[in-house]
Amino acid sequence: MRFIKILIFFICLIYTGILNSDIPPGYYDGTEGLTGDSLKTALNDIISGHIEFSYNALRDSILLDTDEDPDNPDNVILIYTGWSRAKDDFGGNPSDWNREHVWAKSHGDFGNLPPAGTDAHHIRPCDTSVNSARGNLDFDNGGTEYIDGDGPTGCFYDEDSWEPREEVKGDVARMIFYMEVRYEGEDDEPDLEMVDYIPSSPNGEPYHALKSTLLQWHQQDSVDDWEILRNDKVYYYQENRNPFIDHPEFVGLIWGGVSVDNENLIITNYQLSNYPNPFNPAVAGAGRSPATTISFSVTQNAMSGSDGSPFVTLEIFNLKGQKVKTFRISNIEHRSKNHVVWDGKDDNNKEVSAGVYFYNLKVNGKNISIKKCLLLK
Repeated sequence: MRFIKILIFFICLIYTGILNSDIPPGYYDGTEGLTGDSLKTALNDIISGHIEFSYNALRDSILLDTDEDPDNPDNVILIYTGWSRAKDDFGGNPSDWNREHVWAKSHGDFGNLPPAGTDAHHIRPCDTSVNSARGNLDFDNGGTEYIDGDGPTGCFYDEDSWEPREEVKGDVARMIFYMEVRYEGEDDEPDLEMVDYIPSSPNGEPYHALKSTLLQWHQQDSVDDWEILRNDKVYYYQENRNPFIDHPEFVGLIWGGVSVDNENLIITNYQLSNYPNPFNPAVAGAGRSPATTISFSVTQNAMSGSDGSPFVTLEIFNLKGQKVKTFRISNIEHRSKNHVVWDGKDDNNKEVSAGVYFYNLKVNGKNISIKKCLLLK
């Protein structure tokens, strides 16, 4: 009987589209070519007005589905620790689980009320004592590891910030990005905003930090299958999506690049661009180029590697997030323009199709900035 119920459940998921990770056709129409506040406004128009549920509905049904342990359908996965906990163990005891507002509900004082206080895109199952330890702290790196009664958590904290385990840093960042874009102060909703100082909300201000750290986490921890499936499930209930899971490149297009500060290198001026844009590999002559030149510059504050050069790569992705081309670049000229030429072919020297592509600059393994170009045929 239990097998039959599970089979029926998955058949229902297939027919409702939850197991199909494709973005609904036309969902992001109107965002093409937009950047900055224009893109942010367009995304707000798309994801606002979602179907609202009560706070109890999250506990009783929605989170039991969206955060179900794929290896044990009787359990949910807890956000900050990754622990698998029985769905029935909801409560206030130290080893129970409860509902965690990733955008702390006191940062804007929206409590447990819809829409922000019951929005499943940022509310996750969490170990009760870990939830209490995080409280309403901002997000940043560093501090002391939080050791729970159930063991090490992989999370770190200090008096004003919380650092989740490595595996969900990008997840946390993309939830915060979603909240800022979704809630813009319309219809008596909170006007949420990321800031780059801590503490961000000493008196209930609608701010969350640390913006620069969250941008780095997004780049360091890319979207995985768990996030994609969860986004699909939340969409089934709320009929809105987290655009930064569907299109991670939107982050760079709205908030720009990120400065990286480590023991070897500080990138302060990458000046990433390409020309011509658009370009057409099938057309040459008459002043037209069959390729595009991608240019960038870096500033080196310290030696990096035996030859003093940072390790630089440029990766090119299609709209589906599939990497089509990688350039590994040596002989970097510091404080001057460097460039590579892309002729519209992939790593197997095959021509790619026409469309929008994104090129990502990485230095010493760190994602620095994403820009886009248009290939015509």
